[in-house]
Amino acid sequence: MGKLLICDPVSKVALDAIRELGVAMDVRDSITAEELAEVIGEYEGMVVRSRTKVRRPLIDKAAKMKVIIRGGVGLDNIDVDYARDKGIDVRNTPAASSNAVAELALGMMFALTRHLSAADASMKAGRWDKKKFKGTEIAGKTLGVIGYGRIGRLLGAKAKALGMTVIAYDPYIQHEDIVPLDELLARADYISLHMPHTPETHHLMGAAQFAQMKQGSFLVDAARGGIVDEAALYESLAQGHLAGAALDVYSQEPPTDEPLRQLIALPNVLATPHIGAGTREAQDRIGDEIVKLVKEYLV
Repeated sequence: MGKLLICDPVSKVALDAIRELGVAMDVRDSITAEELAEVIGEYEGMVVRSRTKVRRPLIDKAAKMKVIIRGGVGLDNIDVDYARDKGIDVRNTPAASSNAVAELALGMMFALTRHLSAADASMKAGRWDKKKFKGTEIAGKTLGVIGYGRIGRLLGAKAKALGMTVIAYDPYIQHEDIVPLDELLARADYISLHMPHTPETHHLMGAAQFAQMKQGSFLVDAARGGIVDEAALYESLAQGHLAGAALDVYSQEPPTDEPLRQLIALPNVLATPHIGAGTREAQDRIGDEIVKLVKEYLV
C-alpha cells in the first residue's frame, strides 16, 4: 500500500472510498506551498485540484512519488513533462467535469444576452427598469467554439439543440463543424473558449482577434486564464466593439491587480470565481475517478 496526500478539497464520498481501500491517507486540503515542500517526500501519491501548484522544485523533493492525480481537466498547474521524466505518472479526470463547464458556458451566454445580472441588481435596488434590459435570443445566432474537445463538443450539441448554428476551430481535431479561425471570428455572434493554457494558446484572443469579431458579439471564457489578453479585452469592451464578455477564469486567481479588477468592474462583464466544475454531480464524478486512480497506483 502506498501513502497518499490529499492537497485540495475532495468529496467526502471519495475520501471514504479511499479509506475503504486501506490506503494510508493524510487529508491536508489547505496545505501551504511551504508545508507541502517539507512533507512531499513521505508520499507515493498526491491528489491536487487547481489550487496546488506542482512545479520542478517540489517534484525534486518527491522521492517516493508514483503518481500525481489532478482532480479536474487542466494540467497547467503541474510541470507534467518534468514529473514524467522523473518517473512520476500524472493523471487527471478530463471527462468528469466536462458537462458542468459546458452548462456554465451556455448559462453565461443566456446571462449576457438577457442582462440577467444587471436586471437582478436593479430589482434588488428597488427599481423597475423594464425597458432598460431589452435582450436578444440565442436561437438563430452563430456560436463559435474555439477548442473542440470534450467540453467544446458538449457545448456545441447543447447550442444546436437550442437552434444555434455552431462552428468551431481546433487545429488538432477533424470535424464537420471545423472552420478556419479567421472565418470563425468573422461569423460568430458568440465565441466560447475551451482549450488549455499553453505557450501556443497564450493570448490567443488579443486585440487583433477582437477587431476581427463582429460588432456587438460576445466572448465567453470558462477555460483557463492567460488565453485572453485581458488588457485588449478591456479596450474592446470599453470602446463598445464587443457587446459583453463572461469570464470564469483569469490570468491571476483570485484577481487582485487593479487592471484586472477594472475589467471585471465593467458593466458588460459577467464574472464568476472559477466555478466551471462546481456542481455536485461533477464533484461526485471527479471523486469517483480519483478513487479509481488511487486504486490503480497505490493498492
